[in-house]
Amino acid sequence: MSGTAGGTTDQAPDRTGPGAGAAAAPDTSGGRLGRVLQGVALALGLLLMVGGFALIAADYRPYNVPTDSMEPTVRPGDTVLARNSDGSDIGRGDVVVFRDSEWGGALMVKRVVAVGGDTLVCCDARQRLTVNGTPVDEPYLARGYNGGAFTARVPQGRIFLLGDNRLGSLDSRVHLDRASGTVPAADVLGRVEGTAWPFARMGGIDRTAAFDPVGGSRASRPGPLVAAAWASVSGAVLVLVTAALGPAAGFLRRLRRSGP
Repeated sequence: MSGTAGGTTDQAPDRTGPGAGAAAAPDTSGGRLGRVLQGVALALGLLLMVGGFALIAADYRPYNVPTDSMEPTVRPGDTVLARNSDGSDIGRGDVVVFRDSEWGGALMVKRVVAVGGDTLVCCDARQRLTVNGTPVDEPYLARGYNGGAFTARVPQGRIFLLGDNRLGSLDSRVHLDRASGTVPAADVLGRVEGTAWPFARMGGIDRTAAFDPVGGSRASRPGPLVAAAWASVSGAVLVLVTAALGPAAGFLRRLRRSGP
C-alpha cells in the first residue's frame, strides 16, 4: 500500500512576492546635497573673483614708478594702483599721479602737501614743514627730515607737491618760479592707494593723518581697493578648492568600493 507519511509535506518559503530578489536602493540624497553645495560654492567663488577684479579694473589704473623720489612709500620699479580722480577730491597728504605740461608732461607720483589758499614754509627749527603756521610731523619721510628752505603761497585750484625722499626728489621746489611751484589740481589723474608689484610689496598705502592738525582739506579715505583685492583672491581660492573637491571625493569613493 502506498501513501504519504504523516499526511503533510514541508514547503519552501514563498520568495516570489513583491520586491523579491531586489537589492536595497542606495540613498543618493547625500550625493545630491553635496553637488548642490559644490555648485553654490563655485558660483560664490566666481562672483567674488570676477566682482573684485571688475571693481579694481573700473576704478583703478596701474602706473610704474621709475625713480626713488617717493621712497620709502613707493620704491623704484614699483607698480602702483591709483584710483581715478579729477583732482577735486584731493587733500593734503594724498599721494597722487599727475601730468603737468610745465613739468615736461611726464607722469609723476608725488605727495600733496598744500592746497589752494595755503601758505607753506620750510622749515622750522625741527626741520618740519609748516602749513598755515601749523608744523607738520611727517613719519613717512626718507631719513626723517626735509631739505632746503622755501616759502610758497598756493593759488586757488592748484596744489603743491613733494616727494617723500626730500633729498632726492625733483618736485615743486624746483619750479618755485612758476606759480610758486604748484600745478593745477585738474592735472591729477589718480590717487595712489596701493602697490600691485612686486609681489613682496603688494598691499595698500595707508592714509596719513600728518596734516589733520592743519584743518580743512585732509587726506582722503581709502577706496575699495584692498577689500576688492581680498574678495578677488578669496574667490579664486574658493573656486580652486571647490573644483578639486569633486575629483577627490570621487577617488575616495572608488577606493572604498575596491576595498575588502
